[in-house]
Amino acid sequence: MPAPDPEIHALIPHRPPFLWVDRIVTYHDDTIVTEKTIPADLDIFSGHYPGHPIMPGVLLCEAVFQSGALLLAKMQESGKTGTEACVPVLARIGGARFKRSVYPGDTIVMTVKLTEMLSSAWFFAAKLHVRDKLALQIDFSCTLRKAS
Repeated sequence: MPAPDPEIHALIPHRPPFLWVDRIVTYHDDTIVTEKTIPADLDIFSGHYPGHPIMPGVLLCEAVFQSGALLLAKMQESGKTGTEACVPVLARIGGARFKRSVYPGDTIVMTVKLTEMLSSAWFFAAKLHVRDKLALQIDFSCTLRKAS
């Protein structure tokens, strides 16, 4: 299993076993692309469809949300948010559509785009691909809380 990019540890507080992003592929303005290779030996696979392990959809969503947190952190780093260092807190999830399954050993690619900022709310549209095919499409929003 590849080690997470050290930059990720500097940007968000998530750590294994609950870190669902291995690397930042690209970041530009209001969009980030990240990747995660799903380890075949995750404990969750022994209980989530034993004999036919499937990555839980809620964890795919979490990978997307963490990618959104990375986008905000990169934007804060470059001064594009107009805010000091803050921690994003998930506020709303909408329109989740699961299109295909993700299996042990797959590499997922998450693309998260900031679509709108209203006061203290940040709105995102995201897609997660596996084997070059859409696996998850979701919209979400977060608010920013001052880092302690």
